[in-house]
Amino acid sequence: MFTTRPAAAAVAGSFYPAQPEALRCELARCFSAARNTTDLTIKSPKTSPKALIVPHAGYIYSGEIAASAYNLLIHCRNKINNVVLLGPVHRVWVPGLALPDATAFETPLGRVKLDQAGMAAIASLPQISVSAAAHAEEHSLEVQLPFLQSVLDDFTLLPLAVGGASPEQVAEVLEKVWGGEETLIVVSSDLSHFLVYAAAQRRDAVTAQAILDLDTHLVGEQACGAHPINGLALAARRHGLVAQLLDLRNSGDTAGSQDRVVGYAAFAFMELNREPFKS
Repeated sequence: MFTTRPAAAAVAGSFYPAQPEALRCELARCFSAARNTTDLTIKSPKTSPKALIVPHAGYIYSGEIAASAYNLLIHCRNKINNVVLLGPVHRVWVPGLALPDATAFETPLGRVKLDQAGMAAIASLPQISVSAAAHAEEHSLEVQLPFLQSVLDDFTLLPLAVGGASPEQVAEVLEKVWGGEETLIVVSSDLSHFLVYAAAQRRDAVTAQAILDLDTHLVGEQACGAHPINGLALAARRHGLVAQLLDLRNSGDTAGSQDRVVGYAAFAFMELNREPFKS
């Protein structure tokens, strides 16, 4: 028997459509409008990314930027069967990283089972807690689920709401659940918040370069998901990953005023020594 996240699909109807058909149509729009990244040749167009960074605003604002990253998963939809998803807390603070008190999450597209073995593997780490409240209405994790349900076949989810965690604490958690080609890591983060258009472009360009350089010193003014990004960067350094920028825009480019914008970017992290999937 499944126990689901208390608020279930908490932001369905606000960040994305609540009706399944409308949601599928909106996802199709995002993928259609996304910049084409399926021909990336870091090593091979059939190499799967090990990790992604994607934005988490309402789909009308950031959906097509996120879709540019999720496009990379379509060719390996039956290879990835576990997703480790990290996002910053926006409503309930936690001192480290929080697991949910649930066995499944839900969206209008159906139920996503949680990775019980992975959750158990990290539960004893001192930076890990269990917080139903941190997960109940957290949109940074939820908005990624319909994208994942669209591009992957059957998969389990290990969701982590990240508060005040150091790069070392995040990287230690990732190391425990790193896995092989069956495991994908997704970090959910927007970039700058509420600057005028030109100032946001300047700040986000600097932030994007820091991410490409695997800098572990991002701060909240650069990205709301700075803590999980810094941890991913540290883990990426240790595993020899290379980052690729897929798209960098802001709400003034998509569906909002240029007077007060939020920055969005999508990145893929690749293992250069991984052999491409065989079709």
